[in-house]
Amino acid sequence: MKIGVPAEVDGLESRVAATPETVKKFIALGAEVSVQSGAGLASRIPDADYAAAGATIAANAADAVRDADIVLKVRRPLADELPLYRKGALVVATMDPYGHEDAVAGMAGAGVTAIAMEFMPRITRAQVMDVLSSQANLAGYQAVIDAASEYDRALPMMMTAAGTVPAARVFVMGAGVAGLQAIATARRLGAVVTATDVRPAAKEQVESLGAKFVAVEDDEFKQAETAAGYAKPMSAEYQAKQAALVAEHIKPSRTSSSRRP
Repeated sequence: MKIGVPAEVDGLESRVAATPETVKKFIALGAEVSVQSGAGLASRIPDADYAAAGATIAANAADAVRDADIVLKVRRPLADELPLYRKGALVVATMDPYGHEDAVAGMAGAGVTAIAMEFMPRITRAQVMDVLSSQANLAGYQAVIDAASEYDRALPMMMTAAGTVPAARVFVMGAGVAGLQAIATARRLGAVVTATDVRPAAKEQVESLGAKFVAVEDDEFKQAETAAGYAKPMSAEYQAKQAALVAEHIKPSRTSSSRRP
């Protein structure tokens, strides 16, 4: 069996679909792995590391996926990539199919079998393949780092003989995997953190990270979570009350900032 790993074509995509560690595992299972030259550079993985793991380094994407039984990608292949894949190949990636029906139809027309990693059941046996949780965790961290850079001030409180710099206030909307990591990261950076979510279970999770929970905790809120732990759609009345609460909560942050609007 041949596994092909082409480079991602999106210029902003820094991830790669396989690492030297996973390449070793594939080869140990008896697979042949071909990696496009430069595929891992944006992830700081040189070709030499893939070669040392046993992969063949292909000069271009066409060579990497030629006759491949499985093609590994981070993002859904574009239309001009599909002719490179052999009919019947298994393409594994995050497919982002909703709203991209033409792209899904294009993969079907090309005769490939698409596996959408974001549809992996979020159950115990599949945890190691849960790309939504792993990438959301990183997204929550990166969101705070990017926000701190844009904020252009210190996040923690700083006290010196010259005076005191108050801690920045960070408000996180949504306390799922990404939100909880954002809370934890902002707290580690010294900010005063508050957060909101419509799920009652989120309150304890938020508070366990040292943040203050902000929500309209009425009867509808108490029933806002499914048996599987996901949020239910909220009524227009609840949404209006929550919006009013959030607007009032963030007002001090808006009025106290002297940075450019």
